[in-house]
Amino acid sequence: MSEVAMEEISALAAIYSEKDEFELLDMSEKNGITFRIQICVQSHLEDVHLKLTFYLQVSYPECQPDISVISEQLTRTQCFTIKEALLKKAASLLSEPMVHELVVWLQQNFNDIIEHSQKSICKEKESAHSSETLISAGSWTVLLRLDHMRAKEKYIRTIKKWAFELKLSGKLMFMGKLILILLQGDKNSIKFFQINDL
Repeated sequence: MSEVAMEEISALAAIYSEKDEFELLDMSEKNGITFRIQICVQSHLEDVHLKLTFYLQVSYPECQPDISVISEQLTRTQCFTIKEALLKKAASLLSEPMVHELVVWLQQNFNDIIEHSQKSICKEKESAHSSETLISAGSWTVLLRLDHMRAKEKYIRTIKKWAFELKLSGKLMFMGKLILILLQGDKNSIKFFQINDL
């Protein structure tokens, strides 16, 4: 890990020093650094709580961090849109510590990002009336196995909602005690589905 990354982690821990604002999740010479920052962002309607998980590779800041965005107040599509916006911004900040700048940028641009996400959702709903699903050349197909399902109906509704929001097509299969989810769609959407839920 670079000295720059270690200094940035120390600075972030000092900046986000309130209870549960900063949490170091993992640090190793081989895998890099993983940490979570919890922030509250002001939207037009309410304060929105976000959990931003950053994965800094060993070569950081020469490469951008991987980012995960979770919020109980936002849809998965909105979280995905925020993640994509942060990654795009990070690409313009290479070769310098960028995490704090990304968080500040998100706080300043949150409402614009959410409005863009809402427009995308409206377009998705309009295109959902089409009877055919087109699969792009860059699509992925994955088969996921679930160990168990406690509240079956609620879990099925949640899986359907996530698949719709991420524009994934798929099938949920029960074969005795075996529970499988077959998904097909965009690579990034499938990765997002896998990382943030199951």
